[in-house]
Amino acid sequence: MDVGHVSEELHLVGLIERWKDRRVVVVGDLMLDRYVYGRAERMSPEAPIPVLAVERDSEMPGGAGNVARNIIALGGRASLVAVVGDDVAGQTLMRLLGDTEGLESSLVTEKGRPTTQKTRFVAGVQQLLRADRETSEPVREQTERQLIAAAGDEIAGADAVLISDYAKGALSDGLIAAVVAAARAKGIPVIADPKGTDFARYKGVSILKPNAKELTAATGVKISSDADAETAARAALAVAQADALLVTRSEHGMTLVTREHSGSLTLSTRAREVFDVSGAGDTALAALGLALAAGSALGDAAALANVAAGVVVAKIGTACVYPDELVHALASLELQSAEEKILTLGPALDQVTRWRARGLKIGFTNGCFDLIHPGHVSLLSQARASCDRLIIGLNTDASVKRLKGEGRPINHEMARAIVLASLATVDAVVLFDSDTPLELIEAIGPDVLVKGADYTLDTVVGAQSVIARGGRVLLAELKAGHSTTGTIARLVDAQKAS
Repeated sequence: MDVGHVSEELHLVGLIERWKDRRVVVVGDLMLDRYVYGRAERMSPEAPIPVLAVERDSEMPGGAGNVARNIIALGGRASLVAVVGDDVAGQTLMRLLGDTEGLESSLVTEKGRPTTQKTRFVAGVQQLLRADRETSEPVREQTERQLIAAAGDEIAGADAVLISDYAKGALSDGLIAAVVAAARAKGIPVIADPKGTDFARYKGVSILKPNAKELTAATGVKISSDADAETAARAALAVAQADALLVTRSEHGMTLVTREHSGSLTLSTRAREVFDVSGAGDTALAALGLALAAGSALGDAAALANVAAGVVVAKIGTACVYPDELVHALASLELQSAEEKILTLGPALDQVTRWRARGLKIGFTNGCFDLIHPGHVSLLSQARASCDRLIIGLNTDASVKRLKGEGRPINHEMARAIVLASLATVDAVVLFDSDTPLELIEAIGPDVLVKGADYTLDTVVGAQSVIARGGRVLLAELKAGHSTTGTIARLVDAQKAS
């Protein structure tokens, strides 16, 4: 499985288009989610609790059912394998699922078993109380056999399989093993959202997707940093013999760790506003599975799951995310990301430390970049090809004026920084006010220092410092006929001629 890398936002938009009609099987704990909405404007005279004046209510499939709903909303097709009881809630779920276009359900009814129900009471956007009716008793042997048979039939025509475990008894060890074996035999990814402390139950899955609390409970490792997340993830991977683990860490985003690669990939949280975290894990699981079903690299799939989770927490209730919402969120991130790349030295050094912890090679080049032209683009492309992350040292306006004279720069330093930061080849832009970038180079300690071929090794500022640390200097080929000074001269001549 290719880990790949977290691609530019516009690239991720292109991946979403591949999701249409991909078929994902969801096996897990199905439940009925009920929401009772109203106003809470006074306290009860009977007890110190608010009185909810009920205005409306709604009900929808939750748990594994919510995962399936999100797959369909995101443009895929879903097949759901689950158990319900022979009660009113079970009948309601059958009706709701039957009315969902694009969803195929293989439900097993177990007599005498209560269907899991979660009822949430909400005043405005504030959840006041949740009342659960459920059992966590394992399903009967006959039910288990029926679920295994149904899962096998559905997996035969699937592009990916998701295990949605809420510890409500539907997912026996035998069912999980059968699902993993069937998916592996077909050569498709199987992803488990685990519960409990025994991750060995999910032996052989492609990916485990616990949250930080679940991962800590299973491994005993308290997660307070990226390094802790990686330590816990590797312990869990060893137990489950999984290929990868994606841990969701609330406001700290997500961390991806694989058995084949050293280091980890941490994705920053993408939520702008948080109204309701109900079902956020379901949405992330659905997006992750659908992306992998469509053949995306694991890093890209994790990035899309992260964005989808950020969208859904801004909604109220057990909600779904739609492709146009993801595209809009990614477009917004594309605009944000350029500004986020413009750093002062302190944050830049912190970023370099994080990159190096993941084994990434750091490149550096510098200049005024007053008017971006094809020569600049070519140099930056060559520079980025020589490293994993490229930092640009950008002269401030005062520095450019000292070097180039009055009338320069043409563009303000922040305008120049934003243009550079918007380029896919550039990972960070750091402004410096001195005449040379030597202090910046010595602080960053790049692995590769890049300048144009009009320089020699002896005239490149910082070359000796980089080489002394074991790095190298790259003299990039230049495109003939392109320079900012030449461009400005031609503009002046054209203005005079007119």
